[in-house]
This record gives sequence, C-alpha cells and structure tokens, in this order.
Amino acid sequence: MCAADQTPPPPRLSRAGLAPVHHLEVLDHRGQPRQAAVPGESPLTIKVDGREIVTLMTMGTNPEELALGYLHNQRLLEDIADIESVSVDWGRETVSVATRHGQGIPDLDAKLSRVTVTSGCGQGTLFSCTVDKLYERKLPRVRVRQSTIYQVLREVASLNHIYRQAGSVHGCGLCQGGRVLMYVEDVGRHNAADTIAGRMWLDAISGEDKILYTTGRLTSEIMMKAAFMGIPVLLSKSGLTQMGLELARDMGMVVIGRARGNRFLVFCGGDQVIFDAIPEADSTSP
Repeated sequence: MCAADQTPPPPRLSRAGLAPVHHLEVLDHRGQPRQAAVPGESPLTIKVDGREIVTLMTMGTNPEELALGYLHNQRLLEDIADIESVSVDWGRETVSVATRHGQGIPDLDAKLSRVTVTSGCGQGTLFSCTVDKLYERKLPRVRVRQSTIYQVLREVASLNHIYRQAGSVHGCGLCQGGRVLMYVEDVGRHNAADTIAGRMWLDAISGEDKILYTTGRLTSEIMMKAAFMGIPVLLSKSGLTQMGLELARDMGMVVIGRARGNRFLVFCGGDQVIFDAIPEADSTSP
C-alpha cells in the first residue's frame, strides 16, 4: 500500500486537564468557619496554526476535546485527519491546534466575517458559516421510549459529581438507550456539549442513535450543536427558547424538557415518543 493511501494517525493530545474544583475556607450563616469548594474557571484561547480564533471560559478538565469540539461544531474544521496535534499551555492560557498542512483554517476571514453573540453562559459566539451549513445535516427519524428517558434521568442523577461538590456548573451527557456513555461538567453547557463533540469526533462516534442530555436550557445554539453532532434527541431538566423550538422542528428533532423525576414535557416530536411507562399516579391525569 502506498503512503498516500494510509490513514493518518489520530491527533496527539497534550492531556493537560486541570483539577475541577478548588477548596477554600468560608464563613457559614452562623459566622463559623467551614470548608467549601468552588469550580475552576480559566480563559483558554484556541489557536489554529498560530492564529487566534476565540477565547473560552472553561473549567479546563478536558481542554483538548473542548477545542476540537468547538472547532468542529462551528464548522471551522471538517476532517479530523487534518489535525496533527492539540497542545495546551496553561501558562499562556492557550490551546494550539496544529494542522498537518500548516495553513490554518481555509477561508477563515470569510468565516469570521459575521459573528453572532449568543445566549450561551458567559456569552457565546456563532459564526455565519455555522448557520450556512446547518441545513446540510440530515437527522434520522427515531423513536424514543418513555422508559428510556426515565433510565437516563436516573443515571445522570448520580454523575454530577462537581455540581454536588461546588455547584455553579452545567452537565451534558451522551446517551445510548438508557446508558450514559460519557458525562461532562463545565462552567457552561456549551463547553460541556463541545467537549462531548470533540470526543465523538476523535473516536468517530455516530450520533444517530444517541440522546444528548443537558442540565441547561435548550437554545438555538444547543440545537445546532446537537444537529452537527448528528444527535436527533435532546433531553433537558430545563426548558427551551422559541428559536430553539423552531429550529428543532425544522431539523425533525425530538425535544424533551423540564425533565425531573417522572415528569417531563415533549416540546417537539411527540409522535416519536412511546409512552410505555406512565406512572400510576399520573395515568389518569390530563
């Protein structure tokens, strides 16, 4: 086999994740000292072949996957084979993504020409090229069992370790059936979703039979990220925005919100939900 036909090795990752929480002494409501924990938060500037793209505020536990997922979800880079390495330098607060061709992001100036400040935690950004490519995605039409929703909710309840220690974070989970394949917490739900997207991109994980769970609200940007990840089902303990709902309808997504305990609301794709586990107390409720 000639060298040109060989698959490039996966990107080299620096694995420079930070500790998720910091411990300190505080005073309680009685004026007594006690120990508390707060989540970390650090700026991280993404550079591609030396050029700055964006600065994110992150807890920093999975910075390499976060950078890759952000670039992929924004459609700035399309092929994981183009990436040679991802290296984090916390001293400079940068993550440097090196491509194999060394020429940076194609047509970067045009892609950055129009930026939308989104409702993401800490203000997010959305580039025009992201929206332009959104409707190229074709999501599968899937069925979701109520019993599966309950299984996911039970499992994620035991995975929010940082939130239980320190609060002030959001979590996202990639789920298949009732299993949570990976769960990520960060200071913003967008970072958590991008980190999952980065791992999916690295490992060539398909989203077509997956559910994306989030503790945060379902905005249009979260809908876009899920679409680019190829995930047709979103599940949130919070609600959603009108624009998020309109986009989900356009994309044919199943969107379930305000999911707590055995209660939830199906905002979109109700005909694709199989109600196979209606709680007895609620079976005759309107």
